[in-house]
Amino acid sequence: MKRASVAEGLDLYLPVSTTRPAHALETALRAAVVDGRLPVGTRLPASRALATDLGIARSTVSEVYSRLAAEGWLESRVGAGTWIAGFPRQAQPVAAQRQSPPEYELRGGLADAGDFPRSQWSAQTRRALAEMPVSAFAYAPPEGATELRDTLAGYLARTRGVAVTAAEVLIGSGFGDLLSLTCRSIRARGGKRIAVEEFGHERHRRIIAESGLEIVAIPVDSDGADLADTRADAVFLTPAHQFPTGVPLSPERRRAAIEWANARDALILEDDYDGEFRYDRRSIGALQALAPDRVVYLGTSSKALAPAVGVAWAVAPPELLPELLRQRNLSGVTPSGLHQQVLARFLDSHEYDRAVRRRRATFRTRRELFAQLLAERTPELRPGGLAAGLQCLVELPNAAGEERTLAAARQFGVALEGLADYRAPGGNPDRAGVVIGYGAVSSARATRALALAADALANGLSS
Repeated sequence: MKRASVAEGLDLYLPVSTTRPAHALETALRAAVVDGRLPVGTRLPASRALATDLGIARSTVSEVYSRLAAEGWLESRVGAGTWIAGFPRQAQPVAAQRQSPPEYELRGGLADAGDFPRSQWSAQTRRALAEMPVSAFAYAPPEGATELRDTLAGYLARTRGVAVTAAEVLIGSGFGDLLSLTCRSIRARGGKRIAVEEFGHERHRRIIAESGLEIVAIPVDSDGADLADTRADAVFLTPAHQFPTGVPLSPERRRAAIEWANARDALILEDDYDGEFRYDRRSIGALQALAPDRVVYLGTSSKALAPAVGVAWAVAPPELLPELLRQRNLSGVTPSGLHQQVLARFLDSHEYDRAVRRRRATFRTRRELFAQLLAERTPELRPGGLAAGLQCLVELPNAAGEERTLAAARQFGVALEGLADYRAPGGNPDRAGVVIGYGAVSSARATRALALAADALANGLSS
């Protein structure tokens, strides 16, 4: 048995009463093991040391240790010490009693971190550590490291058509961080309402609501979001690849969105969460390029690399930047300066481009495989939206079919979400479907997972 190497003077918080010290100590030790405060293999203090710490008799501690060892909680050896041995069968911890999580992860918007380019990231980390001046190890500027902002400006202009200078780039610790800053800035400038697509991340809606903005849902159809007659001070869109339906904002709707923003003196928050992952042809350019003074462009490294990198970016109209920086200073949160320096070099060396291309090829193969599997099992269903991104929506005739599909997926050990899981209050309740996220499952398990998802859809349609 592997034992933790712990000093004799291990400090333990064990509430022990003076009236029934043996009972209290026994109960406290059991509780500490069950709730994980004392993991299996932890070496306990010697009976003399614990007795002194707790102010009780050494014989009391020895008695409790012996009793718990007899029951299987502890293991003792003369001259070696006493360790946490495990859980008696009748006293398994709460976490062990819960149902095991699904075996296959097919929820939307997630990417597999198993193919993170470790060696390339490590090489750029060494390069950053060798090149960074001493000043770069201090707190990063609130707007972000100059090196990263310069490099990102070039990358976003080259790959996404963003109209940008380094001065307009703001670095954040994640997408939610920058979304919160932007919404709080809108509220500070007098904004009260923001429009959101009727289907999207519930977490994003929570972040927006916490900023003090009222949320109003707008419909999404085959042309994307429809802003007609919407009364709001801003709108939050996923124009390149609507999440999770997969449709792009049509050219007509793109122009209409800009006209709407100009007419209402409003802002557009553009979430370009997977704009780099288009498979059938060239990616749709950023909406921001049509109206840089009206659009806040938001992106993140989490899909191309991993959430653990913890870096996102915003390209904001110059007039909004002072308020964004004020909100940044109020939050007291800045992303890792070291990660910013490494990411700057990762982009500059084109390792980021190579990482995107590798994942683009992987995700394309998985989407095509799923389309084939679905055609074999239920030819009346097909993946909707663009051949792009990390997920697709399979629309179903009704909510009952959605519920049956999700129930079948649970039986198969597959984590799936239905369209109802993404619906905003006020969204269309008549649309039904299942979102198939093919980004997070590992390559070794992808075929099996997608086949089970197709089986679940066949089950839901035929029941």
